[in-house]
Amino acid sequence: MKHKRTPEFSRPLQADRVPKLGSTEKIKADPEELILLARRLKVPVIHALSAEIRATPWRGGGLKLEGHLTADLEQVSVISLEAFRETISVPITRYFLPPGVLTEHEEDDDADPIENGRVDLGEVAAEVLALDLEPYPRKPGEAFADHIEEMDAPVEKESPFAILAKRQPE
Repeated sequence: MKHKRTPEFSRPLQADRVPKLGSTEKIKADPEELILLARRLKVPVIHALSAEIRATPWRGGGLKLEGHLTADLEQVSVISLEAFRETISVPITRYFLPPGVLTEHEEDDDADPIENGRVDLGEVAAEVLALDLEPYPRKPGEAFADHIEEMDAPVEKESPFAILAKRQPE
């Protein structure tokens, strides 16, 4: 049996209660949720996380989510190992379908299942943020030392035939 993790930032939306014309949901993580999310995402601190998400009915009982996420957080530079603060702003577009409607072919459309009649907007926001985080963050203006980056420059090698041509016959 698959163990289901409890989301650190949970804002369930009852899928069948979304009006035909849609609804706009504004969500914001509280201080305790920010601490738990920072641990999950392996960043020193998340100062703020909020999203505005428009939910509209989509294909046979599904939902389409569109919106925007904003996060104020700290990351650790892979160059200096110093923490630095940054604001991340990310668009959100996700699709959800009820389990009975979701088929193998529709999974290719990147539709996620609606679980227990709900879509967790907080978990959607956490996933979008996790996918947008830079895997090797650098403080603004930081770069690797010159000698390292020069190694990537093309090196002109002398052809083996040119080397042989320089040899004097013995």
